[in-house]
Amino acid sequence: MARTGKSKTPSGTAKRWLIRGLKIGTVAALGGLVALVIAVVVAMQSLPDYGSLKSSPNGQMIRVHAADGSVIVSIGPSFGRWLDYREIPSVMVDAMVSTEDRRFYHHPGIDPIGMARAAWLALERRGTGRRLQGASTITQQVTRNIFLNNSYSWGRKVREMILAMALERKFSKQQILELYLNKVYFGGGAYGIDAASRKFFGHPAASLSLPEAAIIAGLVKAPSSYSPTADAEAAIGRAGVVLDLMRENGAITAAEEAAANIQDVKLAPEPPQNSVRYFTDWALPQLDLLIDEPNEPLEVYTTIDLPMQRAATAAIQANVPGGTQGALVSLDRDGAVRAMVGGLDYVTSNYNRATTATRQPGSAWKLFVYMAALESGYTPDTGITDEPVDINGWKPRNSSGRFSGDIDIRTAFAYSINTVAAKLGVEVGFPTVADMARRFGISTPINTHPSMVLGTSDVRLIDMTRAFASVARKGVAVAPYGITKVTTADGRMLYQHQDDTSRVLVAPWVAAGMTDLMQTAISTGTGKAAQIGRPVAGKTGTTSSNKDGYFLGFSSGITTGVWMGRDDARPVRVLQGGRAPAQAFAQYMKVAVAKRPVENFDTEVTLPEWQLEPDEEAYYGAPDNGMMVDENGMPIERTPSPSARPDEEGNNPPSTDHEAPARIDQQWIDNVLGRNRDSATPPRRTPEPE
Repeated sequence: MARTGKSKTPSGTAKRWLIRGLKIGTVAALGGLVALVIAVVVAMQSLPDYGSLKSSPNGQMIRVHAADGSVIVSIGPSFGRWLDYREIPSVMVDAMVSTEDRRFYHHPGIDPIGMARAAWLALERRGTGRRLQGASTITQQVTRNIFLNNSYSWGRKVREMILAMALERKFSKQQILELYLNKVYFGGGAYGIDAASRKFFGHPAASLSLPEAAIIAGLVKAPSSYSPTADAEAAIGRAGVVLDLMRENGAITAAEEAAANIQDVKLAPEPPQNSVRYFTDWALPQLDLLIDEPNEPLEVYTTIDLPMQRAATAAIQANVPGGTQGALVSLDRDGAVRAMVGGLDYVTSNYNRATTATRQPGSAWKLFVYMAALESGYTPDTGITDEPVDINGWKPRNSSGRFSGDIDIRTAFAYSINTVAAKLGVEVGFPTVADMARRFGISTPINTHPSMVLGTSDVRLIDMTRAFASVARKGVAVAPYGITKVTTADGRMLYQHQDDTSRVLVAPWVAAGMTDLMQTAISTGTGKAAQIGRPVAGKTGTTSSNKDGYFLGFSSGITTGVWMGRDDARPVRVLQGGRAPAQAFAQYMKVAVAKRPVENFDTEVTLPEWQLEPDEEAYYGAPDNGMMVDENGMPIERTPSPSARPDEEGNNPPSTDHEAPARIDQQWIDNVLGRNRDSATPPRRTPEPE
């Protein structure tokens, strides 16, 4: 008996310790459970309401559309409107649940089975340095995206689990899925399924198909690796895995999986990122003045015409002289910017020479001189004398080195005669010329020295183009604009452009007279290189030492300005006469107006085609062997060129030793034009009736 009692003593002790351990474990478990419940309840109290969770921004996204509605650039970290759970396609919900959390509808925010599997994998991979994976539920991912960060630590994991359970207690499964699908990152800057659908497929997420949903669901695991725009094959392969998981989870049948042809999914093309960015950089800052919406994603519809933009870029790149830059602005009749090129290459230089650079316009400035004269009573047929001029010691000279005597205003403009421009400046007043330029939109400082009539004040190309466009619109003010309307992602209108035709700058007959003069310059004079086979009116412009070359003109409702030159303002000899800008204008305009009807101007020009002097208004003498004028219009001595090369048409330059041609006077001009006019009585200024 004693032996039996001794043998039972160790067993009884073990039993007592086991019972004691179970009691301690039970108390500890109960204590832990109570602590967990308290932590979850406290976390629930700290959670914001659902509306606040929805409004927590990822950052505003702006999608910019061309005139045809296509997306040309997306700016910002995300884009997409918030989709209510009822708007989300069921295939998208099923794809995400099957891929990311197949027991989502059955766990309280954390998945014990998934955690056990992850723990087993952790034991298997111990010492390999690989991270714990597979334990996060969709709810945990929501809490991590909204409240925490992606740092890997046990402390963060515990907080994530507590918040996930609190989230499940406070919100429904549908609300959690709605948060997740609208906030998860899918790569390429896209947060949320609507952002991803628009970026990768070009349409809202509400119309996602099964293959598209599979591609998007497959991105969450590794957005950069499976992005369709980065690696289409990897994205398609991953989407196939998603379809398999959906079938295994009972979300789709085998027949539906077989019918889902991922290879047929069409991806949205990547928007252009080069020259069109000059335009978007100019247009988008104007949003601050047009709307007040700092958070919602925006759809910005613009005026840019992509075929015209491509033609403009090609025209500049094809015609700009080596070592120089070029710029182009093209406006529709109401001021809509259809094309804008700020330089040869946006990637190399994003400096916008079309809207920011200020350069001297040369004789393109004579637009304002002659318009002021027309408004004061001159007409294209008014007589004037080309003769030596001395204005307080300033003696402008013509590039021919001679004077033509009695001529008319039309001929003076076609020849771009400097002395006549100077006389008109004296007649109407230099402040009047400056006022005319201000009236037509020149926003840079304007000097009123006598030489200002030759274009010595710096201007912006877009301002000069605006002025010519206002003439084309028969004197009605044109204001360049690039944004037609702005809406939110769900279509709510925030802004719509309205054309303003109330500002009349000059009387229609003044604009018609100016158009007459400019059409003459294109048909028979200095701008012949700008001819495009239909009526064109315009003006070339070159500055002293050929630092800048311009051509500005209009046809069939499109007004285009072209500038070429060096950023360091060094001379470029081949800009002589503005031929290269005129050629770029012609190349572009042939495309720009190709689908527009031919429009004749109010005044028909019937002058014959004679060879007028080139538009070298800044020169004194021949361009290579004579003298030039400086920025103040004063002559500059030049050393004769050691060699003369043929011009752009292959013709040898004329000898400077031949006998000077006969005097070109009014009688000679009348004979050429076939006018029946008494040559002894030249036409005089005939003011318009009051």
